[in-house]
Amino acid sequence: MVKEITRDIKQLDHAKRHMTTSITTLNHLHMLAGGVDSLEAMTRRRQYGEVANLLQGVMNVLEHFHKYMGIPQIRQLSERVKAAQTELGQQILADFEEAFPSQGTKRPGGPSNVLRDACLVANILDPRIKQEIIKKFIKQHLSEYLVLFQENQDVAWLDKIDRRYAWIKRQLVDYEEKYGRMFPREWYMTERIAVEFCHITRTELAKIMRTRAKEIEVKLLLFAIQRTTNFEGFLAKRFSGCTLADGSLKKLESPPPSTNPFLEDEPTPEMEELAMEKGDLDQPKKPKAPDNPFHGIVSKCFEPHLYVYIESQDKNLGELIDRFVTDFKAQGPPKPNTDEGGAVLPSCADLFVYYKKCMVQCSQLSTGEPMIALTTIFQKYLREYAWKILSGNLPKTTSSSGGLTISSLLKEKEGSEVAKFTLEELCLICSILSTAEYCLATTQQLEEKLKEKVDISLTERINLTGEMDTFSTVISSSIQLLVQDLDAACDPALTAMSKMQWQNVEHVGDQSPYVTSVILHIKQNVPIIRDNLASTRKYFTQFCIKFANSFIPKFITHLFKCKPISMVGAEQLLLDTHSLKMVLLDLPSIGSQVVRKAPASYTKIVVKGMTRAEMILKVVMAPHEPSVVFVDNYIKLLSDCNTETFQKILDMKGLKRSEQSSMLELFRQRLPTPPSGPEGSSSLSLLAPTPEQESSRIRKLEKLIKKRL
Repeated sequence: MVKEITRDIKQLDHAKRHMTTSITTLNHLHMLAGGVDSLEAMTRRRQYGEVANLLQGVMNVLEHFHKYMGIPQIRQLSERVKAAQTELGQQILADFEEAFPSQGTKRPGGPSNVLRDACLVANILDPRIKQEIIKKFIKQHLSEYLVLFQENQDVAWLDKIDRRYAWIKRQLVDYEEKYGRMFPREWYMTERIAVEFCHITRTELAKIMRTRAKEIEVKLLLFAIQRTTNFEGFLAKRFSGCTLADGSLKKLESPPPSTNPFLEDEPTPEMEELAMEKGDLDQPKKPKAPDNPFHGIVSKCFEPHLYVYIESQDKNLGELIDRFVTDFKAQGPPKPNTDEGGAVLPSCADLFVYYKKCMVQCSQLSTGEPMIALTTIFQKYLREYAWKILSGNLPKTTSSSGGLTISSLLKEKEGSEVAKFTLEELCLICSILSTAEYCLATTQQLEEKLKEKVDISLTERINLTGEMDTFSTVISSSIQLLVQDLDAACDPALTAMSKMQWQNVEHVGDQSPYVTSVILHIKQNVPIIRDNLASTRKYFTQFCIKFANSFIPKFITHLFKCKPISMVGAEQLLLDTHSLKMVLLDLPSIGSQVVRKAPASYTKIVVKGMTRAEMILKVVMAPHEPSVVFVDNYIKLLSDCNTETFQKILDMKGLKRSEQSSMLELFRQRLPTPPSGPEGSSSLSLLAPTPEQESSRIRKLEKLIKKRL
């Protein structure tokens, strides 16, 4: 019933909507037909200003007739519009060709209102028309450049590269004055001319450098690169770089994160030297967005020839190392320093400052393979510096390598003393150690910096671990020399201790002369070493630990040589051992006004080693009767199940061989039986060789070699 009531109303609504659509469509058809006629007439009269407005309107109206293209008249109008567009494009190109002929460098035509309006029409036409106009105009505008700077011209070579950039700057000014208003601003014609100039220049320079490669010298190359990068910087200040991406006119969006280290702020050379000297190479820098989209647009052509620069740096660094060697010999070792720690050799800072300059300079030239080649050069001369300047100037000793040599055995056989290092030599060793530490830390920072500067795909090829290991070896050698020197100085005192007639000592007095001698040598050497290693405290601690690990086993070895020993003699030795223990515990701060607590790791070594020496003497002092009590007391105090050590204790007590045999048999019987199973491993640890046993084995080896000699 409702449908029946509203049927007429609905019919009227449809009729109204159809009527409105028909009137609107007929109105659009009238506009389209009139617009096409006007468009054709204006095109013939070259009224491009009116055409630009009318063409856009006609195209907008034509969009309403897409669904009516089946109607012949509509299709005919659409084809007339397309034909008019094609005719406009050809006509505008012809007008530009007439105004700016491709042949010759003269420009008989020039800017006009007709061409300016034609550019507005080209904005609406097929984009290829606009691109063709731009291409032909830029080609004609730069045709003079190709003639002036031909490969056979004198001004084409690198020494006159400034003239190229001066020429384009004049041309850009000339363009702005004459044609600035002819092309729409959004065409960025000035920038397009500059970019095309850069592409041509890069190609031409690459060609001429290939031809005359033998004439390229490092100064000439750096001059050309410097002028080119300056020009690229000029372009970055003047233009946005929005035409660089496939020649499109699309505005640059927010730049993507860049890994190019050239784009970060580079400090001045003075700031770099100061930062290098203070070890601030690793200060993090806030990454910046790229601010020079033109970087490399011309200078990329120099990259294949950077081997000239790399070879030059190789030569310069070789001369620098040779100068360091000469200067060191001329100036001698550094002066003793007791206030601020060991002096780092000045040549070290000079080397890394030069490295820094080379790295920054090369990264501005290229972040590719040349940086890898430069890194290889850096590695070469880091090793040479470590060998020639550091290791090569360490004072030599007969056993500086830490191994057993024929000369050291002969000296020991003759009973001669190893010469001590002088004060200057000790200071030199400390200075070389401090320098090696500086080089180690700075080389690590250098590696990180190189990885920042190089292309991200090449970072894995930058590895200075080998060079850092070399400097670590220099540090270890320096510490070993200091330990050997002090150790050797104490040897005569320990020898004197082992040769004393301890069975004839009648009363316990003050510390023995040999203890006084050891303490004297320690007080002479350690304060000098500590003061000269004040800036590298951890290596002074290493020196103390290594000396304790060397001296204490040697002291115990000489202690076993003190035989026979009376009760009073053992008490005197115990007093001497305690005195040495106190001196060793105080070793890190001995002779210092500022008393510091010794490192726990060092204290543990001294306490453990010297307590063992005290336990040995306490066992010697104990009565050997009854035998069972003596053996049990030995096992309890020393926890040493080695029969050789027990034999040495018996020798120290002066027991006869017959008594020793029964004691050894009893000792073997009283040894705890290691339980089977997992718990046996802890008991077996008692059977592990002690440092004294290891030392004894070394002595046997030495005796064997002596006999062979």
